[in-house]
Amino acid sequence: MKLFNKYNRINIPLTIVIFIVGSFLFYFLLQKILIRQLDETLRGEMQEIQSYVASHHQLPEIQNTREQWTTVDSISVPPVRVIRQHSSWYDKREREQEPVRQIIFPLRVDAKGYTITVNKSEFETEYLLKLIIGLTIAMIALILVCNFVVNRYILKKLWQPFYQTIESIQRYKLSNAHSLNLPKGKIDEINTLNESLNEMSSRTNREYTSLKSFTENASHEMQTPLAVIRTHTDLLLQGADLTEEDVKHIHYIESSTQRLSKLHQSLLLITKLENRQFVLSEKVDLEEVIKTYLSELEELLSAKRITLELETVPVSITFHKHLAEIMIANLVSNAVRYTQAGGKIMLKLQPDSLAILNSAADGSLEDESIFKRFYKAQNKGDGTGLGLAIVKEICVLVHFNIYYQFDQGMHKFVIQFQDKVSHA
Repeated sequence: MKLFNKYNRINIPLTIVIFIVGSFLFYFLLQKILIRQLDETLRGEMQEIQSYVASHHQLPEIQNTREQWTTVDSISVPPVRVIRQHSSWYDKREREQEPVRQIIFPLRVDAKGYTITVNKSEFETEYLLKLIIGLTIAMIALILVCNFVVNRYILKKLWQPFYQTIESIQRYKLSNAHSLNLPKGKIDEINTLNESLNEMSSRTNREYTSLKSFTENASHEMQTPLAVIRTHTDLLLQGADLTEEDVKHIHYIESSTQRLSKLHQSLLLITKLENRQFVLSEKVDLEEVIKTYLSELEELLSAKRITLELETVPVSITFHKHLAEIMIANLVSNAVRYTQAGGKIMLKLQPDSLAILNSAADGSLEDESIFKRFYKAQNKGDGTGLGLAIVKEICVLVHFNIYYQFDQGMHKFVIQFQDKVSHA
C-alpha cells in the first residue's frame, strides 16, 4: 500500500469521526446556551411582574404576544418554588403543536395566592438552532471535500520528488559503474535523503569497483601458479625413474590442483552472481540444454548402472545460456555423484518447473543447510561443496524459487520458473 493511500485511510475516517463528535457536542452546547437565554428572558419577565406587584399590590395588565404569553391561575395552594420546564402549545393558526419554554412561580397579592406561568415559544430558537447546525454541517462537508482535494492533489505533488528518488533507485545498477546523481529540490527532507543516497551509492560504487578489480586480479594471478603446477606435474609423471610411491604423490598433487582450480572457478562465479554481472536477456531452450548435457553423461550413467527417466516438454525462458548450463550441470552432476550404483535418476521439465530426483542411500538431507556454501552430505564426495550454493545464487538472480524435499526414498530438487517462461 502506498504511503499516500495509507495516510488517507487514517486521516479521512479520523477527520469524519472528529467532525461528527464535534457536531453533536456543538449542537448540545448551542442548545443549552439558547435555552439559557430563554430562561433569562423568562426570569426577567418574572422579576418585572414581582416588582409591579410589590409596588402596586395588584397584578399588572397582561399583554400577550404570539411569541410570549402569561397565564394567571388563582389557587389556594400555589407552588413553593420556581419551576422551569419544557412544554407544548397547540397553535390553532398553524394547526400544530409548538414547543414552549415555561417558568412557573408563586405570587401572593395581599392575602390571595396565584400561580403565574410565563410561556415563551421555542419555535424561533429551534429554527435558529437548525439553521446554525445546517450551516455547520455544510461547512464540515466543505472542509472534508477541501481536505480530500488537498490530500489528493497538493500532497501528491509535494511527494513527487520522493517518488522520483524511488524511481531513480529502482533504475540504478551497480554494474553500470556510476553513482546516483539525485538532484536537489525545494524540500529539505528530500534533499537530505538524496544527499545521503548519493553519498551511499558513491561509496558502494567505489567498494564494488575495488572488489571487482581484486576478484579479476586474484583470478588472473591464481590461474598462473595452478597452470605451472599442472605442467610440472605432467613433466614429473613422464619421468622414467619414478617409484610407485612417487607416482602416488604426484597423482595426489594433481588431484588437489584440479580441485583447487574448480574451487577457484566456483568462488569466482559466485562473486559474479552476487555482483549481478550477468545480463539476463537471452531466450534459452531448457529442453535442449538438458538433453545436451545428459548426452555427455551417457557413459558415466552406464558405468554406474544408473537408470535415467527423462520427461520433458519444450520450454523457452528468458535467461543467460551459460548460467542455464551451469544450473543444469550442477543439479544433474550432484544427483549422479550421490546416487549409488544401480540407482535411479528422474528428471521432469514442465512448463512452470524443473524437478530432479535421485534415489537416496542415507536418508534425508538437512533442509536448512543444503544450499549453504561448502555443505556436503555426511562429508561424502570429492566435490567443492559449492554446486548447490551456485544453483541457489542463480535462482536468486533470475527470481526462481528452489526447494528440496525427501519423497519416498528419493532426494527431490524443484525449481519453479514463476512468470519468465514462454512455451515453445
